[in-house]
This record gives sequence, structure tokens and C-alpha cells, in this order.
Amino acid sequence: MTPEIEDAFAVIRGEYGPDSLTRVERMLEPGGGPARHPLQKGARWILPGLSRRPWHDPRGHPELAPVVEAFEAAHPVIKEELTAAWAERRETFSDYEHYLTRQEDWQALHLYRGGNLVEESAGAVPTAYKVLKEFAVDTEKICPLLECHFSTLLPAAAIAPHCDLWNFSINLHLAVDIPEGCSITVAGETRSWEEGKCLLFDYSFEHEARNDGDRPRTCLLIDLWHPETTVPERRALTVLITEIRRLMEDG
Repeated sequence: MTPEIEDAFAVIRGEYGPDSLTRVERMLEPGGGPARHPLQKGARWILPGLSRRPWHDPRGHPELAPVVEAFEAAHPVIKEELTAAWAERRETFSDYEHYLTRQEDWQALHLYRGGNLVEESAGAVPTAYKVLKEFAVDTEKICPLLECHFSTLLPAAAIAPHCDLWNFSINLHLAVDIPEGCSITVAGETRSWEEGKCLLFDYSFEHEARNDGDRPRTCLLIDLWHPETTVPERRALTVLITEIRRLMEDG
């Protein structure tokens, strides 16, 4: 760890107690922390002590249930505004740049990235922006290391199997506009989206998605803190990953 990370961790321990970052420290041990599920091998960091299950009940975590309920309640208006933006403001969408690749047949409209709301999106999709701000950003449930975006897969597009970088955030999907023939597979289990409803899964497990339908498939993706992480852990992980990214950019 760099001196900056060590100093930040010391401040957090001083505020929350000497054992408040035990799991983060274990994650950083040589060898990468605890044993992994075979389908988490591609993830870089696994925080120990979190539930090792790929799929989660969207309403099964009290911390996240209000986010789920708010987005599902707003779905009709969100879909209407998204449809208008796709038809009339296509310039607000861009090729999605995953940490592994960039795909022209995977389009994204970002509402949150780089630790901040994307204010330009408020005009195109105001309801989704408002719900995100009120229920995820202002409540600090969103993981500031990641993002929220409308994810549009064009017909015949596929997202290849991959693991995301860690397990301490969790991915919420609001099914906005879902044609027939779309699916998502997480840790070998394939499901489909039900329009207007949410799916919640741990994307440190290998996952993939495809659109075999005849029109675009759109979900709203929100990267939230895993509900089994603690406040001091979230603070420490934010410092850690931010510093690692800075060093990588400087290097």
C-alpha cells in the first residue's frame, strides 16, 4: 500500500475501531484473500465474508429495497423518456467502453460516472436522473467507483462471458424495454428480464448477455455498494481503488 492509502486507513480505523478494516486488509494479502468460487476467477479483488451467491433477491436487502421500488414505480415514465431520447437525441448515447473492450453494438447513456452525476443527462431522461439522485446518490448507496447508465444492446449483439473486477459492489438492472429473445447468464444460470422489474446480481461471477430479438434491448444499470459491506469498508475501498487508478494513469 502507498503512504496515502495507509494514512487514510489509519484515519478510518481511528474513527471506527482497529478491526473495522480487517476484511479489506485480508483481501489485500498476498494471494488475493480467500478462496474463490471457480466462476469468480476472473475478478481481481474478492472481499471476504460476503455472500457467495450470484443472484440476489432485488427486495431481499433492506438497504436496497427502496431503490428497487422507486425505479420499478417510475418505469412507465422512464421508458417513455428513454424511447424519446433514443429517437430524438441519439447523440447522448455512445459506444459502451467496458474495462475489457469497446462495443459499437452496445450503446450507453450515462447518468453517473467518475463519482458524479452526469448533469447533461438530466434533460434527456429526467425521471431516471431524479430517482437515481434521490434514492441512490444522495443516500450514498451508489458505488462512486463505478457508474449508472442505460445499457442498450442492438439486435444480434452479445456481451461475451466475463467477470467484473470485484465483489464489493452489486449490479441492479431495471428492465426498461425488453423484446423477445433476450437473456442474461450469471454463473451458468440463464434468466430473462421482465419489463418494469429489477434483477440484482453479483457481477464478480462470470456473466454474459445477448439480444436475439428484432429490436434494441435496454436496461438501466446501477452499480450499488454490496449491502453486506460496512461504511468504513466502503470508505477504505474508495480510497484504495482511487489511488490504484491514479497510479496506473501516472505510470
